[in-house]
Amino acid sequence: MKTWNIEVQKVKAISNSHGLIRAQIDALVQPAPARDDASPASVLSLSEETARVLILLLKSQLAELDARKAKSRR
Repeated sequence: MKTWNIEVQKVKAISNSHGLIRAQIDALVQPAPARDDASPASVLSLSEETARVLILLLKSQLAELDARKAKSRR
């Protein structure tokens, strides 16, 4: 499995359709060096400011999805 270091620099837009949330981002993506001490995993890093923006946008998208559900499905 290939692993990556992904640094999110900016969240440009976020949308949802058919139960899938898509984010358009500016990111720096580089191969992660192999490490023997841990299982292979990609790493996502972002600044506190970008994390706060992402959380707010995700919350709004989830609220929009919840509003579309029928009350009987909640």
